[in-house]
Amino acid sequence: MATIATAKLGREHGRSDRYDRVFYSAISIAMALTVFIGFAPTYYSKLFADAPLLTLSRAPFTSLVHLHGILFTTWTLLFVVQTALVARHRVAIHRKLGVLGGLLAGAMVVVGTTTAIRAAGSGASPPGVSPLSFLAVPLTDMLLFGGFVATALWMRRNKEAHKRLMLLAFVSILTAAVARFPGVLPQGPFVFFGLTFIYLLVAVAYDIASRRRIHPVYLWGIPLLLASVPLRLMVSTTGIWRTFAEAITK
Repeated sequence: MATIATAKLGREHGRSDRYDRVFYSAISIAMALTVFIGFAPTYYSKLFADAPLLTLSRAPFTSLVHLHGILFTTWTLLFVVQTALVARHRVAIHRKLGVLGGLLAGAMVVVGTTTAIRAAGSGASPPGVSPLSFLAVPLTDMLLFGGFVATALWMRRNKEAHKRLMLLAFVSILTAAVARFPGVLPQGPFVFFGLTFIYLLVAVAYDIASRRRIHPVYLWGIPLLLASVPLRLMVSTTGIWRTFAEAITK
């Protein structure tokens, strides 16, 4: 009986691995396409057009903005490559590139935070939003992204937790692209964050379909992402936040 049960578990684990390779490859490509579609009109296409190089907030394309774009684009491509390597059983290369991924993520947090602070200090923000209040959005993104990546690297030997944490890290910075889809930004933060979090619903649905349970990483990571939206919006309107934002943007 024990042998039969072990064989059955082995077959189920093998099927899960095959399904995982397809699912994580597909969702990584979908998120990468979201990034490129979202930023095509406001960044990528402008690099090859004879037009003023201005960001969505009408700020000029500085060297810092370009560095920010290069780092985040590299992350997107590396994420797709890493999932493809796992799907092809090239785990050794995946692990070596993971070192580069960790360094890249650290650089993204530093440059992303600096870019957000510089933009707020120059008065740049989406139309109708105070630059100092808006600063709470990208800074929270960087905090969540850095936290998820750091935890994923810490738990890198636990592949089930690791891949879900990296997925959460990508989702945490995806809203900037989703908000740039035509007609989305004017609808407000709950709409563009909500559209971003569709990826979370897909991830949970996959867990239930493939494992009949939700992985513990999602049980704390997803509520954290969901709660961050109203929390950052509430904090951004307080006097304490304004004092803090004014101090770091001077």
